[in-house]
Amino acid sequence: MKKVIVLGAGMVGSAMAIDMASAHKVTLADINLNTLKKVKQKCESLTVKTLNVADKPTLQKTIQPFDLVICAVPGFLGFETMKSIISAGKNVVDISFFPENSLLLDSLAKQNKVTAIVDCGVAPGMGNIILGYHNELMEITDFECLVGGLPKIKKWPFNYKAPFSPVDVIEEYTRPARYVEQGKLVVREPLTDCEYVDFEGVGTLESFNSDGLRTLIDTMPHIPNMKEKTLRYPGHVEYIKVLKESGFFNDKPVEINGSQISPLEFTSKILFDEWKLNETEEEITVMRITLKGENNKIVYNLFDEYDPKTKTSSMARTTGYTATAVANLFLNGLFSEKGVFPPEMIGKHKDLFNYILQYLRQRNVNYIKS
Repeated sequence: MKKVIVLGAGMVGSAMAIDMASAHKVTLADINLNTLKKVKQKCESLTVKTLNVADKPTLQKTIQPFDLVICAVPGFLGFETMKSIISAGKNVVDISFFPENSLLLDSLAKQNKVTAIVDCGVAPGMGNIILGYHNELMEITDFECLVGGLPKIKKWPFNYKAPFSPVDVIEEYTRPARYVEQGKLVVREPLTDCEYVDFEGVGTLESFNSDGLRTLIDTMPHIPNMKEKTLRYPGHVEYIKVLKESGFFNDKPVEINGSQISPLEFTSKILFDEWKLNETEEEITVMRITLKGENNKIVYNLFDEYDPKTKTSSMARTTGYTATAVANLFLNGLFSEKGVFPPEMIGKHKDLFNYILQYLRQRNVNYIKS
């Protein structure tokens, strides 16, 4: 039994801590004590600890006794938290999806003899793992990932609920989207190239450009066409564009009655209640990965739902259990290379690819290949 610490007790972080606690001694750390107490009620075997990850000396001291750190902090804290973990010489699996390039920490990880596996979610994450595996078997010309988490019950106007911080969702709507077309990097505004796509059992969804390729741009430069798009119910994009164009996502403070407040901070506060996914609220995760070669086409489909038995959201299951699969294969000694590794570098190993798929299947997260 290994000692594991999970940083961040949000919906995904808590799901990972509970999953890991079935085989390991797990501590869950968060800045919010009330959040920790709620998770502790769901899993008595967890040890909980209040921690501010921005306090670097305390963070580095806290993580010292552990065999592995799993990082699930909000994206804006992710890069510096990862840097602190690696500097402390601790192995880490990360799902904070920070905007910075994680590969910039590779030399630091090698220097400190650390294994750091990043972007271990559903997308980025499982999409990369699938691409990494098939990249070893075929010459891929096209990679497309369509993915979205959606509430089962639509509520006007946004028809959306977020299992994580609205700040991270808004980041998806404001960060320029990068994709690869005919071997060249193309940068587009997010929320562009909106298309309608049909999904069995779900109906028609709209897809739009988002910055989900991340490390694939650097690690898979030989693939001429790569694109990631986010899925929402039809109509969502139009409302988001209205907010964006009206300045509600600007982070530059404005003065209101003598007080300075950023529109983004205000919008996030309002949308937190509007988008908050309640603990027992049913939602789904939909993903379609399409790989094309000269003479063949491979498609993976994922449809996952909220689990009423464990009261775990689908996005927490699909994101979190990918990370815990990777965490367990590392703790079981199946991967021990030093440096920063995005998921495609894990998926290229057949035994690791099969381990992850099997781990997810055991938790009823099923990728259907056709």
